[in-house]
Amino acid sequence: MAHPRMYDDSNPAIKRLREICLALPRVFEKEAWGECTFRVTGGSMFAMTDNNHHNSGHVAVWVRAPAMAQEILVHSDPKRFFIPPYVGKQGWVGVRIDYKVKWGELAAILKDGYMLSAPSKRRAVTRGDAKVAAAGAAPKRIPSPPRPKKAPGRVRYET
Repeated sequence: MAHPRMYDDSNPAIKRLREICLALPRVFEKEAWGECTFRVTGGSMFAMTDNNHHNSGHVAVWVRAPAMAQEILVHSDPKRFFIPPYVGKQGWVGVRIDYKVKWGELAAILKDGYMLSAPSKRRAVTRGDAKVAAAGAAPKRIPSPPRPKKAPGRVRYET
């Protein structure tokens, strides 16, 4: 049985979250468990909405986070950040989007989650030239300098 839709498309916080996530290269949205999830093509899910999920009492986003980020954020402001159920054990962090949202900070957290979920080739493109990657084109490759030629060495023959 499919989960009922938990989110409201007209919610301004969901709209803003969607804009931030979908601005990242090769990201798509997929509804799962009745929530919005954001995934990287060829990678994995990096964010999921929490619209009073299991009666949590808030609207938030769960984001894949680098090591120690969850602990640092939750200790810095436990009203805005929390350890989400299910994925919290893997280091994901919950960020409330219905309480004192700092959108620039959230965008940075989402980008970190994106980088952890993107295939390694996509991560390199995003780090190297985000504007080109956002346009969908591959960045220009800078050729490696030529290798110096090796001096001929002594040849040994086995007998």
